[in-house]
Amino acid sequence: MAVPKRRHSSTRGRKRRTHWKLAAPGLHACSHCSSLKQPHRVCPNCGYYDGEEIVVPRSE
Repeated sequence: MAVPKRRHSSTRGRKRRTHWKLAAPGLHACSHCSSLKQPHRVCPNCGYYDGEEIVVPRSE
């Protein structure tokens, strides 16, 4: 098994991890109610997907 000969500095490890970032989820407007939702998912507001009602939303 390969083992590093020398220890990597903490700066080197941090430079490698600079791209570990969280990205905000892409949101699109619902075609039925115009609220923001994730693409390819049922709208949590109205329950529609691709023009069809899939889930009856809860009324509070």
